[in-house]
Amino acid sequence: MIVGVIPARFASTRLPGKPLVDIAGKPMIERVWKAASDATTLDKLIIATDDQRIVDVATAFGADVELTDPDIPSGTDRCHAVITQRGLQPTVVINIQGDEPLLDPTVIDAMVGRIQLGDCDVTTPITAIRDASELAEPSVVKVAVTADGRALYFTRAAIATEWKHIGLYAYTWQALCLHKQKAPSKLEEAERLEQLRLLESGARFQCVITTSTFQAVDTPADVQRVINLLAD
Repeated sequence: MIVGVIPARFASTRLPGKPLVDIAGKPMIERVWKAASDATTLDKLIIATDDQRIVDVATAFGADVELTDPDIPSGTDRCHAVITQRGLQPTVVINIQGDEPLLDPTVIDAMVGRIQLGDCDVTTPITAIRDASELAEPSVVKVAVTADGRALYFTRAAIATEWKHIGLYAYTWQALCLHKQKAPSKLEEAERLEQLRLLESGARFQCVITTSTFQAVDTPADVQRVINLLAD
């Protein structure tokens, strides 16, 4: 079974109630859910949230939604929590960020197809850096990769790479369980990047290249950027 999970946390320092923010007439979580629903490889798609308000909105637009512990520390942990809460037995779990309203469902399918080849533990999308200024921007996560697309390191620092990371992940169930079992690593805490926990543990990250436009939403300015992109 291949399960997509959209972690949706109500509390946000920079944008409170972020999943419910209105983007051109629809709450952001609905845009993410509708896009993810168009992926052809998912057997099940669940919104995992910490807040009843998100449950109510998601239920109204027809999503499968589950209320989870508000103290869960990360989206990846929330993915694991909802799978165990439901008693599911997946082979692959997709962590679909709830703040990517321009999500391209074909990227999900590409991630699933790549992990099903069986030679990696995690797949994740990357895209070319088109503006040199992004290299110095800490909010842009850069990734160093091998010639065949294996991730060597993720960082917020400026490094000699042409790739930036998009924060979606397809995990084997075993890899997601390993993430849950491991304590946060020193590199993870220094970079504030939870994927480094598994990378340091020896997990094989395979990158999937995409040319699709993604715009994560963390601030009111990001909301306007998405609205402008939708209007183009």
